[in-house]
Amino acid sequence: MHLGQYILRRVGASLVVLIGVSIVIFFIARVIPGDPARIALGPTATPEMVELMRDRLHLNDTLATQYYYFLRGVSEGDLGLSLYTSRPVVKDLIEFFPATFELVLFAGFLMVVIGVPIGVLAARYRDGMADNIARVFALLGVVTPTFVWAIFFMLIFAFVFDLLPVLGRLGEGIEAPRRITGLYTIDALVTGEWSVLKNALVHLILPSSALALSGLGQAARLTRTNMLESFNKPYIEFARAYGYSGAKIAFKYALRPAMIPTLTILGLDFAVMLGNAFLVEAVLAQYGIATILVKDLNGIVGTVLVIATFFLIVNMITDVVVAYLNPRIRFG
Repeated sequence: MHLGQYILRRVGASLVVLIGVSIVIFFIARVIPGDPARIALGPTATPEMVELMRDRLHLNDTLATQYYYFLRGVSEGDLGLSLYTSRPVVKDLIEFFPATFELVLFAGFLMVVIGVPIGVLAARYRDGMADNIARVFALLGVVTPTFVWAIFFMLIFAFVFDLLPVLGRLGEGIEAPRRITGLYTIDALVTGEWSVLKNALVHLILPSSALALSGLGQAARLTRTNMLESFNKPYIEFARAYGYSGAKIAFKYALRPAMIPTLTILGLDFAVMLGNAFLVEAVLAQYGIATILVKDLNGIVGTVLVIATFFLIVNMITDVVVAYLNPRIRFG
């Protein structure tokens, strides 16, 4: 099977999963206690007004009919009107999602560029001081919840030493860059607004570090384990016999096969970060939680579908990268 065929197969499987997720969350959202029409209009609304809102939301129709209207709207790029903001859900997600995605993207970057080298160094100096420190660090990262790291970092770096900001995406008095992607760092980089870029990065350090530590520890631990297996392979012994340096053997010859199983887990960790981001940021999280509290059916379904789509895309990219690194997977 060629790589292109493998990608098409993974895309088809992801679409099937996404449809299944939409069915599950659609019906779950409708069995949550409470009348969304009454909640949206408030306690002073008359029964006639509530009934009119129910008709507008198709709540008086059967579940199958409601799901039909939902699918028809999705096919037209319409997720309906949010009862929380009184705006189209698609517009809300376009406005709120980039902030969370930027945080997750930065946290994922930290997870890979710090976690993987730590794992490589721990494997190279097995049972030494560097290995012991790396294992303790990885264990702390894996077993400590994200919100605990967030609270700890806020106390130390924001309140005790006053080094990093806690709230917001930019400092007071700094205007957001011209919107291109909604990601302040990317938009500031494209438009050349370097002071805005620097300020946005400073605001990302604390929450992204707290979000990344769990995956970072996992990356270090898995990379170390897989690197130790690679070091026992015959081709590594040949490389040593040829006199290659330890760094070249570790990063050039042992790391690639070691990264194949590691990448699969890192992809899952990266996707899970979007859900964990609800614990350390207040943009998409505030919107997502508020839609649940007011039983905003369209907002709930839209938020969950965005998270599910992100999860599937990350997993698909991970599978494609692993298939590229190991052709036996796509030919199997």
